Amino acid sequence: MAETKYIFVTGGVSSSLGKGIIAASLAKLLQARGYKTTIQKLDPYINVDPGTLNPYEHGECYVTEDGAETDLDLGHYERFLNVNTSQANNVTTGRIYQSVIEKERRGEFLGKTVQVIPHITNEIKERIQLLGKNHDYDIVITEIGGTVGDIESLPYIESVRQLKWELGDDNALIIHLTLVPYLAAAGELKTKPTQHSVKTLMESGLRADVLVCRTEHELSDDIRRKLALFCNVKLEAVIQSIDASTIYDVPNMMLEEGLDTVTLKKLNLPNDTAPDLTQWNEFLKRHKNPKHEVKIGLVGKYVELQDSYKSILEAFIHAGAANEVKVNIESIHSEFITDSTIKNKVAHLDGILVAPGFGERGIEGKIDAVRFARENDLPFLGICLGMQMAVIEFARNVLQLKNANSTEMDLTTPHPVIDLMEEQKEITHLGGTMRLGSWECKIEDNSIAKEVYGTNQIFERHRHRYEYNNQYASQLESQGLRSTGINPKTGLVEIVEIPEHPWFVGVQYHPEYKSTVANPHPLFKAFIKAAKEYSQKKKGASLAR
Repeated sequence: MAETKYIFVTGGVSSSLGKGIIAASLAKLLQARGYKTTIQKLDPYINVDPGTLNPYEHGECYVTEDGAETDLDLGHYERFLNVNTSQANNVTTGRIYQSVIEKERRGEFLGKTVQVIPHITNEIKERIQLLGKNHDYDIVITEIGGTVGDIESLPYIESVRQLKWELGDDNALIIHLTLVPYLAAAGELKTKPTQHSVKTLMESGLRADVLVCRTEHELSDDIRRKLALFCNVKLEAVIQSIDASTIYDVPNMMLEEGLDTVTLKKLNLPNDTAPDLTQWNEFLKRHKNPKHEVKIGLVGKYVELQDSYKSILEAFIHAGAANEVKVNIESIHSEFITDSTIKNKVAHLDGILVAPGFGERGIEGKIDAVRFARENDLPFLGICLGMQMAVIEFARNVLQLKNANSTEMDLTTPHPVIDLMEEQKEITHLGGTMRLGSWECKIEDNSIAKEVYGTNQIFERHRHRYEYNNQYASQLESQGLRSTGINPKTGLVEIVEIPEHPWFVGVQYHPEYKSTVANPHPLFKAFIKAAKEYSQKKKGASLAR
């Protein structure tokens, strides 16, 4: 019998039904019962990783501790489980084919014809089992991207079919997430799309063990029985997943539906310990019962697609709950900010976060937002490019260095206060070549950062090519832009702040990647606390008038 049990989550009828949230919720319940659980994502696209994808295409690119550029669902996995993922937790078709072709070039297949079966499917099976073999996991949950029936998903479905046969029924489980739509004209829920989706799955050689049905309305007992009968699953394995007010409700909803119980029974695992969700529910209680509200402006250039800043938005939820504050986010497109419009767009806010990004578009709007926050004592947090914009703004408007800029935006700038990292200058390939993953930072005493973290040594995740130019450090420091976080190996500046400002911090790294339900990121907590204090002070001044 296999030591590790495997759960596969497939989707049908429609994309964006929430396979990642269902996988993370089930993993949370199993973890809360004492099972060591992890989740991986199989993505059918041919890109090697999401690192070169436009955020409009695929949402944010999530970065792991070991420097893997991965799918944003891995962020959900970490936020729910409070456990780090890695390169092994995200597999793409591009990476599979790249590996197989490299093996063929090295002669590892001894001249055989390389085919989808067995070579591609063997590679996929090897990747699926990598986490189970190399780590001490009780359960590995594998989410398969896309929907059943997609051409690009077929090798993954076939690999799961083979693996389920090899592992045995007690060691592998198929969960199929599907949609039960409500037709207003008929006034009823329709099961036919789910039936067809399950039929397509069966035509590929897989039978669903559990059906998770996304729905806007409660499933009646009759509908559950009909789905169980026509989709060949047990009645207890028809799980309702009704729309929730927050994704953090889903673990409790799945607990009520018995998803974890059905799963453990099918995998022949002990089911005698109730899941301990005490900490989770404390977070939910604070999240749903805030005592204050703040308005935060999220200034970026991908604001039309919320998934572009998914980790930032979730970090605000965690920090808001920690401060018992409801964080209302106003998305502000930096491309449409001008000198004449900036006040109308941000003056009513309690804080500004200037978001990460790449390229020249929308840069001047971000700089205007930084200037407003600096000159009006508005709490400010700049992340990655946002921190770089803070340096450029300070150089232009305080040091009076005309046309100061980043060489990313202007190669001929007379004052490159942000410049390409030295080791990046010879790189021609874009994929996976940035400064990625966890890097050390030493924090100076008597700084906002030291107060926030409570320590002089931190490790944070990075994803960038351009850096603070140390040639301008003495000028910037002398006028009040203090460098309070330094990478001890490279000497590169990681954190800047303005001591004379109530709360002004820019960081080169991405703190949002490490914020979880169990451990809200201290930088976001401190930022929201500062925004709350600013809001209360503003209200007090208004009442005094």
